[in-house]
Amino acid sequence: MDLFDSHGADALARRAPLAERLRPKSLDEVVGQDHLTGPGGPLRMAVKKGRVGAVILWGPPGTGKTTLARALAGEVEGEFVPLSAVTSGVKDLRGALDAARERLKYEGRATILFVDEVHRFNKAQQDALLPALEEGLVDFVGATTENPSFEVTAPLLSRSRVLRLQPLSEEDLSMLLDKGSEALGVEASPEAATYLLRLSGGDGRRLLNALEAAASAASSGRVEVADVEGAVGTRSLRYGREEHYDVVSAFIKSVRGGDPDAALHYLARMIEAGEDPVFIARRLVILASEDIGNADPHGLPLATAAAQAVQLVGMPEGRIPLAQATTYLAAAPKSNASYTAIGEALADVRGGQTPEVPMHLRNAPTGLMKDEGYGKGYRYAHDEEPEGMNDRYLPDEMAGRVYYEPKERGAEGGIKARLDRWRQEREVRGRREGSK
Repeated sequence: MDLFDSHGADALARRAPLAERLRPKSLDEVVGQDHLTGPGGPLRMAVKKGRVGAVILWGPPGTGKTTLARALAGEVEGEFVPLSAVTSGVKDLRGALDAARERLKYEGRATILFVDEVHRFNKAQQDALLPALEEGLVDFVGATTENPSFEVTAPLLSRSRVLRLQPLSEEDLSMLLDKGSEALGVEASPEAATYLLRLSGGDGRRLLNALEAAASAASSGRVEVADVEGAVGTRSLRYGREEHYDVVSAFIKSVRGGDPDAALHYLARMIEAGEDPVFIARRLVILASEDIGNADPHGLPLATAAAQAVQLVGMPEGRIPLAQATTYLAAAPKSNASYTAIGEALADVRGGQTPEVPMHLRNAPTGLMKDEGYGKGYRYAHDEEPEGMNDRYLPDEMAGRVYYEPKERGAEGGIKARLDRWRQEREVRGRREGSK
């Protein structure tokens, strides 16, 4: 590099975005993803061995995929060769592989081939990588925001380790914010810092870009909420600790009360304020059992699937399964019978009502226990002609105690009719057998 090239590189570096200027040079400097970079993590072990192999980094935007690839190249002293699947074709890929062969042959240096948005490579492009991976010509790191199971070909997937990156935690983002503020020579007010953390949604690059834009708009060395709002073009929602509890409460009560429109309003407020989507999903899973239960047995699996989907796709797309679960649960028939039943059963047990288990229900794994009468007289339900409660199951001291009282709503109405019939038949059968 001559003097003019050096000046040009320095000028370009000064003009680079803050996120690029702060990009770590080693794994020790990487913020977040401790499960990959910490002691015993797969990337840390790769560095110790001096060989990366073939890795696909899968995670939301701004979680450090490119950063990790560059840090790995630095740690193993390999040449970092980046390709974008959006702009590169088979010709570019083969050129990079040919250069890697020459580099290894004449310089003895390894090549870290990094393919950003690898899911956008078509089948021919992905297949062109396979021979190089088979012979170990390059260490390969692919980055993708999409599920590799659907977007990466089976041959390439089978030759690669898939490592999942998580959205950056609030602690990770706070560390990045401090680094960015120091680099810019500014200070963010507590309110502005909170707003920036919420705004980022676990995306470190988004955080640093917003901070840099707000710092350039600030009239002094202190960044305020108004500076952030002006820089990113959005208005900060008032959403402190009290608003958090109030909005969540209104959201749950709207779903419980059967108003999907109000529930969506509060859901939107939580999303826009940067509420943790996994927290919202967990609340919906709880509500599906507590307030809907067997009135609509599909509610719980749907809420659980929505929670899994949010973790799988992240935000902002996670708003869609959250909205689906919210509207379904709000419109579903409601019953808290299961919630009430376990509460009453626990109250009895905690109050000391724990009589001996009836002998005919006890397990009898040994001959001695059988001789003692364990399991004697037990009626196997499938051998009995009547359906349902073919025997007594509660201890005698608690005979007739009822916890679960289904509501006549939705699917639970059928359950109520069935249980009422079974309980009545058991009572009649018990009186008949007692008179013998």
